[in-house]
Amino acid sequence: MLKIGYHASHEQFKPSTLLTYVQLAEQAGFTAASSSDHFHPWSNRQGESGFAWSWLGAALQGTKLSFGVVNAPGQRYHPAIIAQAAATLADMFPERFWMAVGTGQALNEQITGDKWLSKADRNARLKECVDVIRALWDGETVTHKGLVTVEEATLYTRPQIKPLLFGAAVTPKTAEWVGGWADGLLTISQPQEQLKEVVDAFRRGGGAGKPMHLKVQLSYARTHEIAQQGAYDQWRGNIFPNGMLTDLRRPEQFDMAGDLVNLAEVDKMVRISADPREHLAWLQEDIALGFEQLFLHNVNLEHESFIQDFGQHVLPTLLKPQLVQMI
Repeated sequence: MLKIGYHASHEQFKPSTLLTYVQLAEQAGFTAASSSDHFHPWSNRQGESGFAWSWLGAALQGTKLSFGVVNAPGQRYHPAIIAQAAATLADMFPERFWMAVGTGQALNEQITGDKWLSKADRNARLKECVDVIRALWDGETVTHKGLVTVEEATLYTRPQIKPLLFGAAVTPKTAEWVGGWADGLLTISQPQEQLKEVVDAFRRGGGAGKPMHLKVQLSYARTHEIAQQGAYDQWRGNIFPNGMLTDLRRPEQFDMAGDLVNLAEVDKMVRISADPREHLAWLQEDIALGFEQLFLHNVNLEHESFIQDFGQHVLPTLLKPQLVQMI
């Protein structure tokens, strides 16, 4: 069943504000939500970074939406702790919580002072963490020594229904790899041709038939100028290749890189429009690629009007076919 979700960006808003926004999103007709999980914001202009796992409990209790979170176990988080946190949420809110795992960014993970590993080693560490998490969810007592270490860990509180464990991937190479072990794919919006390459790679790697979720980076406001300037102010440091974004360490570095970006470059990576019909057409293209959940991240700060207008002019068209089928 298709779900259209609201993305809660902890880098841009206080947790209390985000809780209000997800409640407004539910009232407007959004049927799901997703959450970032950062220690630092991408930019000092964003200026926030609440703790996602505390917030998720409140958000799940405060709405009836399903929620997902993107997490990078292995450095900032020990995989046994993430297994416990996810199991607790899944027990309290059955079949409403899922998580995606990736290798993370130095921006968040290097606060431990541990060495920032190469991409290949981060991939290997992530797979170790996935195996540890799943073994703990299965009730095993886990001892593991590798790129992560676990000593005789047993998870006593486990959910009857385990949460789905998605693989987060931006490039076709990573998408093909996660297709072999993940329960599904989480990726981000890109030009359609590039996005299709990611989808095809995931399916080729073993993901055929598995669910796919898409985080859509857009900028909507009631004038094109506000939408464009808002995207430029908040998100211009995020448009660089993933290999660069994962290795910068401080928000100041993202801000310096962003100062080299012009408005036209932001247009290539963020869907900027003041016309809900244009956003609707873009989202219909995403659905045609096979994504079953879309999480809309309005990268500017105009969220109340975004929630209201998409609730009136976008969601009814996207979700109406499902209502017809249910009747």
